Amino acid sequence: MQNDWASENLIVIRTLMERSAVYRRALAPVMGLVGATGLAAGAFGMVRGFETARPFAAYWTAIALLCMAEAFLLIRRQALRELEPFWSPPTRRIAQAVSPAFFTGLIMGIVFFVVDTLRWDLVMLLILIWMVLYGLAMHAAGFFMPRGFRLFGWGYIVAGLAGIGYWMAYPLLNGAEPDIPLGSSNMVMGVLFGGGHALYGVFLHFTEKRGAVV
Repeated sequence: MQNDWASENLIVIRTLMERSAVYRRALAPVMGLVGATGLAAGAFGMVRGFETARPFAAYWTAIALLCMAEAFLLIRRQALRELEPFWSPPTRRIAQAVSPAFFTGLIMGIVFFVVDTLRWDLVMLLILIWMVLYGLAMHAAGFFMPRGFRLFGWGYIVAGLAGIGYWMAYPLLNGAEPDIPLGSSNMVMGVLFGGGHALYGVFLHFTEKRGAVV
């Protein structure tokens, strides 16, 4: 049994290494599409406006599910075009790697949706928590991806933790809570999540043919 488990792991790792260039090419359109969706969602959220944490949490949770569906359909189409099975052992490993952080982010969104009495400015704290969790998910998936994907995840982790640190230090330094303009959280979501994915997609598009993929 132990030998079978080890052999399966070796096969999965070898397959992932052989397909690293393919995954890099597949990531570019996925990141571009998710980035465009995030930017559009941020712009619409700014125009529509939210007055409480409940619609904000519901709206961006729905956008996250939409982006996951977009990525699923695009990757599935690429797999069919390459005549490869979609739900392969490497795909299952990636899904298992990101699921804990994604599940935690979903629970945080549900908490903000249920506890609608939370102050509006605390929505920014939810964004920072989402950033850290998303970065952890991308870093976990990056074990099976090119190295740049792990750096992409680290960017969200560091930015989210820096924001949380600033949030905690601000009252101590200024004697008051941060003054968050109403509706600015949607702009932050659009720029950080939508813009971040769009820029990474552009980077992958213009660098995929340069040298070896690591």
